[in-house]
Amino acid sequence: MPQYPILPVLMVDDEIDVLQSYKMTLQFNGISNSVLCLDSTKVMDLLAHTEYSAIILDLNMPRLSGKDLMPMIHERYPETPVIVVTASNSVATAVECMQLGARDYMVKPVEDNRFIASVRNAIELVDLQNENSLLRQTMLSRHVKNPDAFSEIVTVCDSMRAIFSYIEAISGSVKPVLITGESGTGKELFARAVHAVSGRKGKFIAVNVSGLDDTVFSDTLFGHRRGAFTGADGDRHGLVEGASGGTLFLDEIGSLEKSSQIKLLRLLQENEYYPLGSDVSKNSHTVVVAATNEDLRKRMKEGLFRNDLYFRLITHHIHIPPLRERREDVPALFDHFLEKISASLNKIKPRYSPDVINLIDRYNFPGNVRELEAMIADSVTRCQSSDLDVMHFKEYIAKQTGQRAEDVTIEASGQFLVPFHGDFPKLHEVEEFLILESMRKANGNQYAAAELLGVAQSTLWRRFKKK
Repeated sequence: MPQYPILPVLMVDDEIDVLQSYKMTLQFNGISNSVLCLDSTKVMDLLAHTEYSAIILDLNMPRLSGKDLMPMIHERYPETPVIVVTASNSVATAVECMQLGARDYMVKPVEDNRFIASVRNAIELVDLQNENSLLRQTMLSRHVKNPDAFSEIVTVCDSMRAIFSYIEAISGSVKPVLITGESGTGKELFARAVHAVSGRKGKFIAVNVSGLDDTVFSDTLFGHRRGAFTGADGDRHGLVEGASGGTLFLDEIGSLEKSSQIKLLRLLQENEYYPLGSDVSKNSHTVVVAATNEDLRKRMKEGLFRNDLYFRLITHHIHIPPLRERREDVPALFDHFLEKISASLNKIKPRYSPDVINLIDRYNFPGNVRELEAMIADSVTRCQSSDLDVMHFKEYIAKQTGQRAEDVTIEASGQFLVPFHGDFPKLHEVEEFLILESMRKANGNQYAAAELLGVAQSTLWRRFKKK
């Protein structure tokens, strides 16, 4: 029987025979690391000194009951799953326990299979959350020289870390940077990272230029002199001067009017500009970072974007891949936004099951990272217990895909769960897919993949050797 390399399971009951029975059941099923506690008043002290993967808790105990303990545990250690095992077969008690933060509720005597399944699910939950947290903390520091500059960009993806390295490589340049990518991919975060890595002492100033007519664009960027137009009662500095010695971020550059494009081109070529109403040029000491979700080459062919401006902007080019092309980032982003949104709503961070991640993992996210954040915000706002409800995510996806929430499954994105050729999959195609999918979910760990498939590691190893 495999042994799980996990944090210990804390088992709390005032009957030693019950605790010994739990311990033997866990050991027989490969969970050998457990701590027995007969005195419920010692639980909080134990938690203060040791981290546990799960807590198995009786309700009716002398001195301090399980009901009294649960709010204390949930307040101080919300990440630790609590499994209530009690003789009380009351629906009202079960509901109350779940509201107090219990992850599961079982009535004695509990069937071994039910008991083990609950403990394993709790362990997987903690492992998932710990893994996501660890990835966020360590991946950047191992691959870039300035991890603090990229701290707001949550990723475990190699292609994203390659972008970080590229940004560090161009950090000393004063040439323009063009950032492309679909809406919601986080282009401004990358612009801020470009500024942070550069070490420039001036400000980072962002402006969305979409929809600005030429006069407003010129006034916004270059400022004006008194009397330049009706209502110009005094001189006004523009954003170019405000970002002197720093970075000016121009978002949605693809929508800029042709007349404004000419003025921007002069700024980039000559490092000078004219405030409205002035015939005296001013020098610019600002690095320009531009971003767009449009195809600028297509707009050039249509005569809507100047070729010379495009090739001036693209001196340094960063393209951010959509979320559907870096699905390995979904769990880490999910945990990041869950923590951020919970804090903003003054809520304890809810727990979530692997089912939630498995459900959204196949969704295409046309709105990218921004949409994922909105999806999580919707669920956290509606959450009335200590666990996120997978139905909230089904309902969100259903609205976007035109389905009924009950029909939303792991194939909600329209992708096949098992890819195959022809009208129906062959057995060997299904087998190959399941093996590859288990290895993907286990991050290449054969032992963990074998556990997911329900086979011995030696069996999986022989399949790989055969191939």
